[in-house]
Amino acid sequence: MPVLTDANPGVPNALSVEREELFPIREVARLTGVNPVTLRAWERRYGLIQPTRTESGHRLYSMTDIDRVRSIIGWIDRGVAVSKVGKILAKTEPLRALAQIIPNERVQADYAQWQQQVQAAVNAFDEVQLEQVYGQIFSSYPLTVVFQDILIPLWTRLLLRQEAFGQASEWLFLDGFLRSRVLQRLLLVRVMQPRRIIVCALDDQCRELDVLVTALFLSSVDSAIQVLAIGQPFDELTLICERIKPKALVLVSNHAPTAELPRRLNRLALSLDCQLMLVGDAADLAQESLAGSSVGCLGNEGMVMRQRLKQFLAGNLDT
Repeated sequence: MPVLTDANPGVPNALSVEREELFPIREVARLTGVNPVTLRAWERRYGLIQPTRTESGHRLYSMTDIDRVRSIIGWIDRGVAVSKVGKILAKTEPLRALAQIIPNERVQADYAQWQQQVQAAVNAFDEVQLEQVYGQIFSSYPLTVVFQDILIPLWTRLLLRQEAFGQASEWLFLDGFLRSRVLQRLLLVRVMQPRRIIVCALDDQCRELDVLVTALFLSSVDSAIQVLAIGQPFDELTLICERIKPKALVLVSNHAPTAELPRRLNRLALSLDCQLMLVGDAADLAQESLAGSSVGCLGNEGMVMRQRLKQFLAGNLDT
């Protein structure tokens, strides 16, 4: 998305947005998972967002607006009525603005300290210590932060750094621990209802923990989540969906999409009686090539993929 300046037609000349990157409402819907109708309602009915308008009346949203949309989503997810979110933001946003004065390095330093504690437990192959640290992290941060900002980055570093003796064993120890704990959480949050979501790897293009964490992020959607094993043949997904009759099939891939991926996914989508979704790094990279198709791209960030899945299942968000 290019930076919009005075050279762009139809963009306001206000100094505050002169060199700021602005996004149309459809792009904001893609980035946040909130459909345009809802965004307009939040603006008109509740005054929660105040986007910039072009001379022709089209809405343009800044990154600050998008961050506010994500904050609104967060409060709604916690059970706060949308009509009350404005009052909460009025109290919390000044504090957040003050916190911006403190360098972001402090937050990263907090994450790094937790990672060091996890690393120490892994180095000692001490599952009891690792369990204690794991529990403390969960008591301090929400689910998405625990995995996206603390555990998965460390897990990835250990995966890529296996040249020295013992490092492969350390990664296997952490990987096994995290997979077992995520499976436990999936069992605890499972809600057996007729509407079901199937999550599986696309052609082994991710590891089992990637699939399990994705399933955990999506488990707050009001549906049962069923995870297929790594190695699931792509050509047999139609058969599985015919027998399980899910509401959606979510494929996980962290590989760069090949040129033939859109064709393969569209062919699969035509054979299914449920919605087909793509999640992970490939979802962002394939977004443009899949635009207008029946394949939905959920992105690779926990909160966004969860919201977008809700919107797709409700039929309120275009693919």
